Amino acid sequence: MSLLEAKNLTHVFPEGTVAIKDISLKINSGEFVIIAGANGSGKTVFIRHLNGLLVPTKGEVLINGKPIKKNITLARRKIGLIFQDSDSQIVGQTVAEDVAFGPENLNLPIAEVEKAVRESLEIVGISDLSTKSPHTLSGGQKKKLAVAGVLAMNPNIIIFDEPLAGLDYPGVVQVLRQLDELHKAGNTIILVTHELEKTLAHADRLVIFHKGELVEDGKPEDVIYCSEKYGVRMPLRNGGEIGSMTWLR
Repeated sequence: MSLLEAKNLTHVFPEGTVAIKDISLKINSGEFVIIAGANGSGKTVFIRHLNGLLVPTKGEVLINGKPIKKNITLARRKIGLIFQDSDSQIVGQTVAEDVAFGPENLNLPIAEVEKAVRESLEIVGISDLSTKSPHTLSGGQKKKLAVAGVLAMNPNIIIFDEPLAGLDYPGVVQVLRQLDELHKAGNTIILVTHELEKTLAHADRLVIFHKGELVEDGKPEDVIYCSEKYGVRMPLRNGGEIGSMTWLR
């Protein structure tokens, strides 16, 4: 049984726009899956269904074989979503308070909340920033803070929506290393991105969306060669191989 499954998901906005149409996708435990597609292909709309932020017009999402709609709170604990705009997830006055927000809302004992905050900050490497205001952090540090906030909820799956957008080179390096470390630690990763050149080396699967439909799903080395017909730029080649930032691994 798959860890996460979308079954025939369709979402039609009130004005009639069909954002996604009849999408079915299974994610297995421990996978690193990239979802790519041109702007407007439905990627972000799709992932917002995975933890109940959007309700499908048709279809359903299952985690461990059970519909998430039966327990949305549990789904949001088990499926962490990190938005493209990290500032939109900041709620605390300090870094530590921000990470504590999720566990506190689960009504965990204070000692457990403090332990979750401490361990999450250590994992992402920003323990020294715990008393800082989140708004003073760099772009890369804010991404790490968003990851720490999700890790504090002890999720099974972590979803990243365009995590490299707007980052300078050091920020990109920080985030890619974090992605790799989280995957190596056993987390299931879903990464929405159009920057395949920077991320493809990390992935087990490449899924491509086009005009609201899932059109390709397979091993990156198989799928990538048809990506450009769907408006996804193929990574540069290097010595006959698919170019990628393998030096980060």
